[in-house]
This record gives sequence, C-alpha cells and structure tokens, in this order.
Amino acid sequence: MKRITAAILCLLAVFALAACGEAEPVQTAEPSPSAEAVPESSPAETPAEAPAESTGAGGVLVAYFSATGNTRGVAELIAAELGADVYEIVPEEPYTEADLDYSDSSSRTSAEMNDPDARPAISGALPDAAQYDVVFLGYPIWWGQAPRIVSTFLEGCDLSGKTVVPFCTSGGSGIGSSAADLEALAEGAQWLEGRRFGAGASAEEVAEWVNGLELAPEA
Repeated sequence: MKRITAAILCLLAVFALAACGEAEPVQTAEPSPSAEAVPESSPAETPAEAPAESTGAGGVLVAYFSATGNTRGVAELIAAELGADVYEIVPEEPYTEADLDYSDSSSRTSAEMNDPDARPAISGALPDAAQYDVVFLGYPIWWGQAPRIVSTFLEGCDLSGKTVVPFCTSGGSGIGSSAADLEALAEGAQWLEGRRFGAGASAEEVAEWVNGLELAPEA
C-alpha cells in the first residue's frame, strides 16, 4: 500500500513539472488601429497644385529692365491696371553702384553704351510670348538710349505679330529715338508710340495713359 501511494505521488510531481514547463510566454499586445501610424497620402490622393495663373491668349505682358527701381515701379502700376503678367529682365551679372557710374568713362555701363553690339546676358529663361498679344516694354534711359540688355531681350524673344508699347523712366530725357532703335530689333511687331515717366510716377498718371491706349483685354 505504501508503495502504491509513493508511486502516485511521483506521478503527480511529474505532471506538475510538465505543466510548469509548458506555460505560454507573455505575448506583446497587438497595436490597436487607433495607435497605428496614419499613412501619408499617395500622390493620387493629394490635390495637385494649381499652375500659376496667366492671362492666356490675348493677354498682356509687362516686360521691363530696372537698375534702380524706378522702371519697376511704373511696370507694376501698368500690370496692376491691366491685370497683366510681369517679366523682369534680370542681368546674369548684376549691376553694381560702380557699374552705374555714368561719370566714369570706363564703367561697365559706359562701355556697354559705347558699343552698339554689346549684349549683356539675361538670367533665366525668356518668357513665352506666344500667349500674349500686347507687350509693354519698359527701361530706363541711359545716354539717350535703352540699356543694351533690352536689345538682348528683343533679339531672344520673338515678338512678331505682337503689339509692343514702349515706356521709359528718366530724370529729364524723353523717350527720344530709343523706341525706334529697339523697333528695328523686333521684326514683325507693331510698335505704338511710347511714353516717358519721371521717378515716382503716380498710379493715376499711369492709369490715364494705359487706359487711353484702349488695349485692356476683354473680360
């Protein structure tokens, strides 16, 4: 009887040890849906950015070169009045104060204006003139003429079939022959009579001239 009892106790002990060895390991909890990172939107789900607005075919472009900001001011007033696009003629090599020293016969601007064939490089791409019917072309007067970089612009941008309206800024000189000289570089374009503005031209002055041209695009 004692042997039977001892055998039973041994079997119970073996079962207990086996049960302890088979205990399941603690599992890491699954992340709940709310805890998961929200995936980034795919390109198809992200609204595409709207392209920059343009006046489109039949529109107006105001292209200008401004060394000191006077011509820029008039150009912006024209663009605001007509809802036109704007293109700034930016030199690849910016003009320094020393470059603009008209009293120095060896300054950069003096050398350029003394050379009819000088063509300063323009930074960046030229505008696509195909989408415009009217192009306002602005510049300061240097030595009675348009800066040579404006010639660079005209020789690189096809304005055939366009109406070109020149305007200039100066301390006293009129537009003179500058527009006629530029017209020779834009074959096939129709040039209107230009206008000279002084520094600090008012919005009213600019608007009166622009509206008198009757060039505003149809709505």
